[in-house]
Amino acid sequence: MLTYIIRRLLLVPLLLFGVTVLIFAMLQFLTPVERSALYVRDIPKNENAIAGIIKQYGLDRPLYEQYWRWLVGRVDGITGERKGGIMFGDFGYSRTASQPVVDLIRNRFPNTLDLTIWAVAPVILVGIWLGVQAAVHQNGFIDQAARMFSIVGTSFPTFVFGLLMLMLFYANLQWFPPGRISDWANQVVFTDDFRHYTNLLTFDSLLNGRLDIFWDALRHMLMPILTLSYLSWATFLRVTRSSMLETLRMEYVTTARAKGLPERDVIFKHAQPNAMIPVVTLAGFSVVSLLGGVVITETVFNYPGIGQAAANAAAQLDVITVLGFALFNGFILIVSNLVVDVLYAVVDPRVRLS
Repeated sequence: MLTYIIRRLLLVPLLLFGVTVLIFAMLQFLTPVERSALYVRDIPKNENAIAGIIKQYGLDRPLYEQYWRWLVGRVDGITGERKGGIMFGDFGYSRTASQPVVDLIRNRFPNTLDLTIWAVAPVILVGIWLGVQAAVHQNGFIDQAARMFSIVGTSFPTFVFGLLMLMLFYANLQWFPPGRISDWANQVVFTDDFRHYTNLLTFDSLLNGRLDIFWDALRHMLMPILTLSYLSWATFLRVTRSSMLETLRMEYVTTARAKGLPERDVIFKHAQPNAMIPVVTLAGFSVVSLLGGVVITETVFNYPGIGQAAANAAAQLDVITVLGFALFNGFILIVSNLVVDVLYAVVDPRVRLS
């Protein structure tokens, strides 16, 4: 097990290097003037000043030198002060948010992480349960209903389902509002009396003993969670059902039944664990998608996560900010894949012995 994990860890630096090279290659589609937004906030209109910035930051130098400066840092030609590269969190300046990209990510990512924590359980667990039930009752009423549910969920565009949620639960019933938090709660959160322990609003409200703020924040997240869950259940249902049906036909399952084991033990102790390999893969990609910011869902419900920030940057052609988010999502993907690989070894001993 330890050897397997070490082998996977040794691949991480190579993958990170590949991500940085890919993002840097995308930067080369920009002109030196546009790339100077990585280093200065306001690009001057004077041509001599622009030429000075390009020369100062080496944007006319060979590609390998530009890559090194972008990666590990650079020296200010005027003050002589060293400024960090992307390895030190300097992703450039966001024109749309009027702040460094790393600060934009730092401000928005806790909201996305908060949504992910509350959405991941219903997204994965309910989807797996539906798939298991459909496989156990193959060709029965439950299976037919689940398959119909899966077809409808797969064919439903995210923005359409989100708008239906807004029409029903906000416009008509006034139950669950969009946004992140109500105005009255927002005024409390940004006072000195409210302490930010984790920067995750739901958890901080509990730690501050403010159940009213916790419920208000949760009410604002219920529609995004429901939208993400319904559209993900369809995929989890199909993958889990297919894997379970294949596992239930295995000889060891037939043997377990022949020994007289209760059907519940046969399904949940013998068949289901061995059917989880493809589901673990799907779960990993689902978590990556949530952490990377679900752009359409956050935009429809005006939820201030990194997905909405990336959509705003793309709409205003703020390429530096978009590529900064792409780099951040690449890091998340690599770490998540490492976690998934470790879970493979936990679920299936054959993986860690290979």
